[in-house]
Amino acid sequence: TATRAQSGPLSQAGSAGVAVLATGGVASCPGPGRPGPLQDETLGVASVPSQWRAVQGIRGETKSCQTASIATANASAQARSHVDAQVQTEAPVPVNVQPLSRYDMPRLAAFLRRVEAMVIRELNKNWQSHAFDGFEVNWTEQQQMVSCLYTLGYPPAQAQGLHVTGISWNSTGSVVACAYGRLDHGDWSTLKSFVCAWNLDRRGLSPRQPLAVVEVPSAVLCLAFHPTQPSHVAGGLYSGEVLVWDLSRPEDPLLWRTGLTDDTHTDPVSQVVWLPEPGHSHRFQVLSVATDGKVLLWRGVGAGQLQLTEGFALVMQQLPRSTKLKKHSRGETEVGATAVAFSSFDPRLFILGTEGGFPLKCSLAAGEAALTRMPSSVPLRAPAQFTFSPHGGPVYSVSCSPFHRNLFLSAGTDGHVHLYSMLQAPPLTSLQLSLKYLFAVRWSPVRPLVFAAASGEGDVLLFDLQKSSQKPTVLIKQTQDESPVYCLEFNSQQTQLLAAGDAQGTVKVWQLSTEFVEQGPREAEDLDRLAAEVAT
Repeated sequence: TATRAQSGPLSQAGSAGVAVLATGGVASCPGPGRPGPLQDETLGVASVPSQWRAVQGIRGETKSCQTASIATANASAQARSHVDAQVQTEAPVPVNVQPLSRYDMPRLAAFLRRVEAMVIRELNKNWQSHAFDGFEVNWTEQQQMVSCLYTLGYPPAQAQGLHVTGISWNSTGSVVACAYGRLDHGDWSTLKSFVCAWNLDRRGLSPRQPLAVVEVPSAVLCLAFHPTQPSHVAGGLYSGEVLVWDLSRPEDPLLWRTGLTDDTHTDPVSQVVWLPEPGHSHRFQVLSVATDGKVLLWRGVGAGQLQLTEGFALVMQQLPRSTKLKKHSRGETEVGATAVAFSSFDPRLFILGTEGGFPLKCSLAAGEAALTRMPSSVPLRAPAQFTFSPHGGPVYSVSCSPFHRNLFLSAGTDGHVHLYSMLQAPPLTSLQLSLKYLFAVRWSPVRPLVFAAASGEGDVLLFDLQKSSQKPTVLIKQTQDESPVYCLEFNSQQTQLLAAGDAQGTVKVWQLSTEFVEQGPREAEDLDRLAAEVAT
């Protein structure tokens, strides 16, 4: 039975039009045609007119209309799953190692005695086998062609028309430095030049922005990095001075200099080389050669000075007469030195190239006094021991073989490369590589029968004597206008790299193909055979 209740306003029922009472009954609100209070009656449903419906005129009858259909959608969410896993471990079982005293030592000794002769025999067979001669594991990618990796240059030096006159790799093989100067002409008193260096391992290498730039008041003609100090580099100047810089100090790079004294070269310095001090393998001196005929050894001392420790002089009258030389004019006594190379087998032995075109075998151990009146703070000695047959013009470059104690190369203005044995005056072979000058020649540090030469026609020539003894294996066009290539150097650490500098003021770093880097079987033996054939 529904409980009697008072009806309230329609707004109390809400838009549904139904008010649910606490007793569970349903009440109808007064509306048109149904005035009066709610009557007691059996539980039923009262029809309530909605405020959104139209009311019909028939008493007690209403009509309804459906609103817009309700859109429904089901969405589900994936619950995060968890998995539990268990691993059962077992307690480690201790290894039962027998004490040494429990082994049967007599039987072990008897076994070793029994197999000793067999093992020794097999080891000797392996020792004498040539199955793996010349084989080295190479993890680098095979390179089929010679390609240019970098073209480096310093625009201010190139704008002055300066040439790259010298190149050197540092002891780590990651930094290449070049000297800027002029080989054809120039007034050393006014020509400002530069030494520039690039780190090829550095990210974001800018070929036109060197890592280090040193301004030098005179043209730099040659360059050599220190053998163990990666940032120290020595240079020889057109003025005759020798300087050493520390490229890690950009504000004040100068370490030592010779100054202009009586000991200083009076002609342009042709080449500089670092040598270990006698008895001190970790300390080095700088050796310089020049066209004034002097070979000088310098040591860095306090106050930034290079001090002369030993000196040699080339005098025509004291040269060994092992070959016929051109007669010089009266009064001409000094022999100009144009290049130097030290033996890899005897640290006292070196080869000099000369303006007269003949290479000289020399020794730092020479004791004879030089017959010269050139001023010097130390006694000058005569170093020459043997004279080789001459080129047709001045020698510009010499290189001693790193794989044979008696072989060296020379290159000169006659366009020829000569291969000499130190045991005889005539060359073993002579190769005409250029109709113009040859400015540089270098043995490969890893291939006994490979060398490279730089020509006045803008070429870098790579020779492999195992393939041909007459013509280059690869000819690289360094300059498109055939301007000269003045210098080149192999990288002894990153052996696939070769750097060459030219008259355009450009340094090009070439990546060599695999054939110029991997030593062939019995290649060293072929070099020995070549040297022996000539010496007989």
